[in-house]
Amino acid sequence: MLVLGTAQLGYPYGIANKTGTPDESICIEVIAEAWRQGIEEFDTAQAYGGSEEMLGKAFVKLGITNKAKVITKFDPTIDQLNLPALTEALDSSLLKLCVPKLYGILLHGDSLLSLWNQGLSAGLLELVSSGRVNKIGMSVYQPHIALEALNTKGIDIIQIPSNVLDQRFEKATVFELAKRMGKQIYIRSVFLQGLLLMRIEDIPRNLSFAIPTLKKIEAVAKAIGLSKHEIALSYIKFTYPTAKVVFGAESSSQVKENCSIWQKTLQNNWVPRIRNIFVDVDERILNPSLWVRA
Repeated sequence: MLVLGTAQLGYPYGIANKTGTPDESICIEVIAEAWRQGIEEFDTAQAYGGSEEMLGKAFVKLGITNKAKVITKFDPTIDQLNLPALTEALDSSLLKLCVPKLYGILLHGDSLLSLWNQGLSAGLLELVSSGRVNKIGMSVYQPHIALEALNTKGIDIIQIPSNVLDQRFEKATVFELAKRMGKQIYIRSVFLQGLLLMRIEDIPRNLSFAIPTLKKIEAVAKAIGLSKHEIALSYIKFTYPTAKVVFGAESSSQVKENCSIWQKTLQNNWVPRIRNIFVDVDERILNPSLWVRA
């Protein structure tokens, strides 16, 4: 199932972004197109600039304030052990989003899990008890944190990065454990901030080390007769069929394109070949926090 990620609607996001933040009319049309395509879940965060406000404006205009499911993330800089601060943050998000309750709240950062047994769990579960939040989860960056979160009572959602190059979480048995524990995986970074879809000649100099790997994707795509876009989305769809997949868009046409690819009936006999080629990719490519800016 596809989920619309809305970082792009709040601030300039992604290595391939050349247009900056879309204006309000475009943002609302992106959200409207997602809803028309059957997407009912939206991923955002308090740290995503004006993303929450933009979603709220779109929900009101579309008349779906009681239907849309929203997952947000508290600003990681607030005092996570202060229940009044968490309550204020929740109220702020609900007001901006114009929704009566959240489908989920995610901890935004690996280090926050260390606070779980220091009072954070009690505060978050209090918000659930208030009836204004359905589920608590965590957006993680490292496989060992994902495993720890999955083994934590009270955490039901785990959001992780994964894509055609990145098998780290699968190797760590994250998907296997999530299935066993009955917890939901959300996958983000399916296009690696757009890097996987960029033309080789457009790769910035500071990421030149990734070019040999990206050329392999182009070669495979040509050999099997699919676009890089089709490979990136379909690989995740075939490999992790129970996961929900978060994608971003800067225009309604991008929403349509992603949904069209997702709905295509494609052969999957190329998936094992892809897995073998990209079984051990350098983490400098997989982790955008390691991309030293030029």
